Amino acid sequence: MAGEQDTSAYGKAIEELQKARIKLIPENAYYIPEFITQHEEEQLLQKITSVPIPRWKYLSRRRLQSWPCALSKSNTLLASPLPQWLISPITSRFTELEVFRNSPHKAPNHVLINEYLPGQGIMRHEDGPAYYPVVATVSLGAPIVLEMSEKLVNRDHLLLEGSERTGASQFRILQERRSLLVTTGRLYTDYLHGIDERMMDADLSSQTVCNWELLGDKEAFVTGSYERETRISLTYRDVLNVLKLGNGKQQTAEKPYSPADISTKS
Repeated sequence: MAGEQDTSAYGKAIEELQKARIKLIPENAYYIPEFITQHEEEQLLQKITSVPIPRWKYLSRRRLQSWPCALSKSNTLLASPLPQWLISPITSRFTELEVFRNSPHKAPNHVLINEYLPGQGIMRHEDGPAYYPVVATVSLGAPIVLEMSEKLVNRDHLLLEGSERTGASQFRILQERRSLLVTTGRLYTDYLHGIDERMMDADLSSQTVCNWELLGDKEAFVTGSYERETRISLTYRDVLNVLKLGNGKQQTAEKPYSPADISTKS
């Protein structure tokens, strides 16, 4: 009976995810507007902006926080729980949707918080093998456009130098405030993603934004552009290698790094 209940719950989760699938992208990506409430957004922003200044890491184009800590040079995470304000209510909703069902730890164990001021961004990049290939991003404060393009590789399938900066975007995803974006599979392993440095995002329409039909408020973008405001992202991932304090033993995920399709694997 329990097995039947689990299967039923999984089926409902997959049904909900399929409703959120971005159909104009050949690989699996899912977009849910208003994933959190306005009140929940306000609480998160208050928590993020009230942390001690030393908690922020300042980069040339943005600043960020790593929870529970930054990864080591060997891409290992020191085992430590996430703070409660990053768990509730977000990760419980991930569980309901089975987002991390197939990841080794069955839940995210790391959150990267990025703050982008108007005009700031990040060049196209890949997240790499430190994480299981499922990324769940919640946007706060303001919308932003995520630019995605397939990697440029040579005959030996090596990433060409400078390809993070070159090549036209193949997909543009408009992430509204309070929305959730989940990317997985080949979108994680074979594509680069980034945010262009600009004060305004323009040329926004059903012809240029691949998740246009899933937007919660299309009317906000009917002019085809918007002036950027400060946007904060919460990026949830499952780090594969975890070091438990006390015994000094490193736990490596039993499941090897490989593309995963959260919509079909059981």
